[in-house]
Amino acid sequence: MRRKYQADSGQFEGKFLVAMPGLSASFFAQTIIYICAHNDEGAMGFVINKPRDMTFWDLVEQTDVFEESGVPSIPSNVAHAPIGMGGPVDEHRGFVLHSNDYCGESTIPISDSVFLTSTTQILRMIANGHGPRQSAVALGYSGWGPGQLESEILDNSWLTLEADSALVFDMDHETKYERLLRSSGIQPAHFVTECGHA
Repeated sequence: MRRKYQADSGQFEGKFLVAMPGLSASFFAQTIIYICAHNDEGAMGFVINKPRDMTFWDLVEQTDVFEESGVPSIPSNVAHAPIGMGGPVDEHRGFVLHSNDYCGESTIPISDSVFLTSTTQILRMIANGHGPRQSAVALGYSGWGPGQLESEILDNSWLTLEADSALVFDMDHETKYERLLRSSGIQPAHFVTECGHA
């Protein structure tokens, strides 16, 4: 009989999910997901270490963010910032995880230091140099139905860790997974060979 895991509503909000070796053949292989919502209806979050082959400049150029006014002169560090693959759901929709120094009408606080906004206004603010001090832009999100995430955790698909906001906004995507494991006292090589199961 399959075990059922009951989690308190909101238990995983503001936490990291770290993909276990059993997910190595899926979209989520070696991903870190920042969970933004978790309740009786399911959970949603964003992969924070899987960049697309797209920059912020590409994004604003390919959308109607500046349809009326034209694309402004964007600072090079902003223009070349990678856009993340937030997840396999709604991949054409943009989301911005950002520091708490920006708050728009639709901004949702996830933790004391990480907020979420999904309007084009924040993209215009970032491009014009008036946005939040730190931000991570993603297309798409990762979602789970009621009880699905709890079942996957029970099945040893995910490791849950306390989130570090610095890592959310860190642009060195290639080393994030390994750095997070090491900072949690886990040797990456040991993690890969010892934690998986068929």
